[in-house]
Amino acid sequence: MKYWLLKTEPNTYSWNDLIKEKEKRTSWEGIRNYQARNYIRDEMKIGDLVFIYHSAVKPPAIVGIAEIVKEAYPDYFAFKQGHKYYDPKSKQKNPNWFMVDIKAKCGLHSEITIDELKKIPELKDMILLNNTRLSVQPVTKDEWNLIVSLRKQKDI
Repeated sequence: MKYWLLKTEPNTYSWNDLIKEKEKRTSWEGIRNYQARNYIRDEMKIGDLVFIYHSAVKPPAIVGIAEIVKEAYPDYFAFKQGHKYYDPKSKQKNPNWFMVDIKAKCGLHSEITIDELKKIPELKDMILLNNTRLSVQPVTKDEWNLIVSLRKQKDI
């Protein structure tokens, strides 16, 4: 099992939007960074766990935990002319972009802010704290366990 952090801007798609979805499940589409795409395409597997992280808010924070429930498949929005994620270079027989499906697993009794994470010496090498632009990032097992220990989880 691997662990991940997925960033989302809550004014575009939030944790609350995810838990309101049918079966609390959605596709994680629109990734247009090659490193993030490679993580999705090559490494994310069913059962991997994911922190959902709200960015572009003050303070940015981890707000929930989800699970990968469908492995990488072509991001079909890349083929839809006129869609904001359309990419004329991406072809159905040779797609450039991929997405996975995630399902909300549990909430947190309170969010875990980036400021709180920065105060924890054991997290100094965490990608989130060193590359805040990458929207899909791996989290080590030790980082995951430490962060999960910071808050009680709650049913959704």
